[in-house]
Amino acid sequence: MTTMVNPELLPQLQRFGAAEVNACFSCGNCTAICPLVDDDATFPRRFIRLAQVGLEDDLVASKELWTCYQCGVCSTKCPMEAEPAEFMATARRFAIAHYDRTGLAGLMYRNPVVLWLVSALGAALFSLFLLSASESRSTVSLALFDYVPYHFIHWFGIAVMAVVVLFGLLGAASLARDMARRDGVRWRSLIADREGRARTGKALWYSIGLESVGQRRFREDCHDDEPVEPLYRRRWLIHALTIWGFLGLLAATGLDYGLDVIGIKATGTPVSLLYPTRLLGTVAGLAMMYGVTWFMVNRAREHDNASRFSKQSDWLFLVMLWITGFTGFLIEVALYAPPTPQWGYGVFIVHVAIAMDLLVLVPFTKFAHVMYRPIALFFHGLAKAS
Repeated sequence: MTTMVNPELLPQLQRFGAAEVNACFSCGNCTAICPLVDDDATFPRRFIRLAQVGLEDDLVASKELWTCYQCGVCSTKCPMEAEPAEFMATARRFAIAHYDRTGLAGLMYRNPVVLWLVSALGAALFSLFLLSASESRSTVSLALFDYVPYHFIHWFGIAVMAVVVLFGLLGAASLARDMARRDGVRWRSLIADREGRARTGKALWYSIGLESVGQRRFREDCHDDEPVEPLYRRRWLIHALTIWGFLGLLAATGLDYGLDVIGIKATGTPVSLLYPTRLLGTVAGLAMMYGVTWFMVNRAREHDNASRFSKQSDWLFLVMLWITGFTGFLIEVALYAPPTPQWGYGVFIVHVAIAMDLLVLVPFTKFAHVMYRPIALFFHGLAKAS
C-alpha cells in the first residue's frame, strides 16, 4: 500500500496550535511517563514523530489520538518544554478539520474571528427564525409553547438534527473506515461468528459503558494531581459530570418528546418537580452546569496542566454549554411562575437558539469528541479483546 507524505503537515498543525513542537528531539520521556501507555498505545512521542515526517493519514487515523485524556503529565516532564500534551490537543483539532468535508472546522480553528462570527450568526438566525413563527398576543399570561408553537420547534429541531447527523455520520464513518484499515480490522469478521460477535460486544461495552460513561481510565490512571486535589475538583469528576449531565438532558428531552407523541404529557406542561422526566432533566442540568463551571474556572485560572493552553474553540464550547444549561433553569422558573413573566419569552428564544446552534456545530468544534472518542475507544476495546 502506498504511503502518502505531506511535507507541509507540521506547519499546518502549527496553525492549529502546538507552536513548541519543533523543540522535541524524540527523547521518549513523554511516552515513558504517560499513565495510559500500554502494548497497544505508545503516545504522545509517536504522534509528534508522525507530524515531523509528514504521515498525515497515520496521524489522524490513530485511535490513541482520542483515547488521550490530556492529563498534561507528559508536558511537565518534557526536558525541552515541547508541550506534548498541547500537541495532542492540536492534533485532535486537526483531525476534526480533516474529517470535516465542508472545510468549516479548519476555517474556524485557524481563525478565532470566524469561529465567533459563525456561532453568533447561527444563534441570530435561529432566533429570528423562531421569532418569525411566534404568535402575536396581547397578554403575557401564556405558556411558552404558545409563544412559539411546540410543533414548529419540534419539526424545526428534527431538521436541524438531520443536518447534524448527516455531517456527523460522514466524518464518523470516514474515521471508522480509516481506523479499521490502519488496525487491519475486517468489518465482516466482527459479526461473522460467535467469537467475532463476543469480541464486538466486549469492545462496545468497553467504549460506551466503562470509558465513555464510567470514565474508568480517567479515574484510575490519569491522576497526577489527585493526591492534592479535593474530590469535588478532580478532573475526572468534572469531566464525568459534564458528560453524564449532557447525556441526561438529551435523554430527558427525548423522553419528553416521546410522552407528548403518545399523548401522556404535552411538552412544556408544568408538572411536579418529582415527575420522572422533570427530575431527570433537573439533576442532569445541575450536573452539567457544575462540570462546565469548574472547567471554565480552571481554564481562567490555568489551574492545571490541561488548562494552561485554552483556544477560542475551547471557550466557545464551554460558554455555549453553560448558557444552554442556565437558560434551561430560567425557563423552569418561568414555567412554575404563572402567568409567564415577560422575560421568560426572551430567555426561551435564547435557550432554543443557542441549543440548536450548539448542535449544528457538533461536527465542526470540540464537541466532535462525542462522536470520535467512542469510535476510538471501540477500536481500542477490540485490540484489548483480541
